[in-house]
Amino acid sequence: MKRCVVMGLVMAVSLGAMAIGIGDSLVDADVKMKNVDGELVSISDAKGEKGTLVIFTCNHCPFVKGWQDVMVELGNGCAEQGVGVIFINSNDPDVKGDTYEGMQTLAETAGYQFPYVVDETSGVAVNFGAKKTPDVFLFDADGTLVYQGAVGEGGRRPAEGGAIWLKDALEALAAGQAVPLAQTKAIGCSIKFR
Repeated sequence: MKRCVVMGLVMAVSLGAMAIGIGDSLVDADVKMKNVDGELVSISDAKGEKGTLVIFTCNHCPFVKGWQDVMVELGNGCAEQGVGVIFINSNDPDVKGDTYEGMQTLAETAGYQFPYVVDETSGVAVNFGAKKTPDVFLFDADGTLVYQGAVGEGGRRPAEGGAIWLKDALEALAAGQAVPLAQTKAIGCSIKFR
């Protein structure tokens, strides 16, 4: 088991050079992943007229739990702004219980109105360069990365009165303006690569 974990980490590190950055194009857009409703969904399927929000997340991480309400509120509001949303779980389900069934329960309990899919090989996360949960990637209508990083200011939970950088980025994107702060540092648990 340790050998597999080590190999997975080596794979993630060696492929990390493939990470996308601000101004880069969306990758793995057509990879089909299993949604919590049992359907196969790709990032392209979730795409919105004005852009696409991709968040790498999971079921158990305390950072995800702390930011869950903010992420769900922003995610559910994206359709009104013309932005599509997809949450992706790239964690090994044998680590900390990030099972498909747990994903289904979380999506229902938290009120997700968007796809929450399984990255069964962790390959999508690796190709994005995602390393944390949550790790946010916001693309414009042309599939160009315009924001990457944390949901907002704070650690395990939003800072009182702190900035919600993703909200600012979504508002700018919807208004056809430049994103005020294009990149921040994603803070959270490490993705448990398969």
